[in-house]
Amino acid sequence: IGRAGAALVRAGTSIGLTAGTTTYHMAMSLLDVVDLTVVTNCIHIAEYLHQFPRSDRTVLLVGGTRTPSDALVGPTAVQTLSQLQLDLVFMGVHGMSAKGFTTPNLAEAETNRAFANTTNDVVVLADHSKWNLNGLCTIMPLSGAAMVVSDSSLRSDARSVLTRECRSVRIVDSDGERQQRHTTSASDSRAQ
Repeated sequence: IGRAGAALVRAGTSIGLTAGTTTYHMAMSLLDVVDLTVVTNCIHIAEYLHQFPRSDRTVLLVGGTRTPSDALVGPTAVQTLSQLQLDLVFMGVHGMSAKGFTTPNLAEAETNRAFANTTNDVVVLADHSKWNLNGLCTIMPLSGAAMVVSDSSLRSDARSVLTRECRSVRIVDSDGERQQRHTTSASDSRAQ
C-alpha cells in the first residue's frame, strides 16, 4: 500500500504525510523522488528521511503535542498547516466505514482535517482491516478522499461503498503490485 502511494508522487511536488505505519512505509519508497517537499506531523517519518539527506528534498515537521502514536497534533500543528498549500496529502486512518474515516484521538482528527484542507487531493492509505473499524472521531466523510489505496483482502461490499463515494479506489495485492483500479466517481455511479 505504501509503495502504491509513493508511485503517485512526482518530482517537484509538495506532499503531506500524516502519522501512521502505512505512511511511514510509504516514506521508505520516496528516497529517489527528486525535488520533493514533505510536510509531516510524524516524528518517525521526519527522522527516517533525515537519515538519507538530499539537497533537493525539504522535510517540514509541524510542531504540536506528541500523542502515544508519535503524531504531533493540536493548535500548533493546525496553525502551521493552515498556511500551506500541498499537491497531495497521504493520510493513514484508524478506521473507515460508510460513515467516514476515523481516529480514536480528537486532536489527531483535527490535525488530519487541517492536512486535508491543504489540498484538493487526499489519498487515504488503509488496509482491509480498517473497514468497519470506527474510532471515536470522524476525520472526514469518504467523499473527502480523492483516492483510497487498500489491499486485495478488502471485502467486496467495502469496495462498492468506497467506489461509490470516492473518486478512485486502488487495490494492491500482498506484494504491493497494483491488482485493479476502480475509477468510477460518485457522480458517475449515480448516473448509471
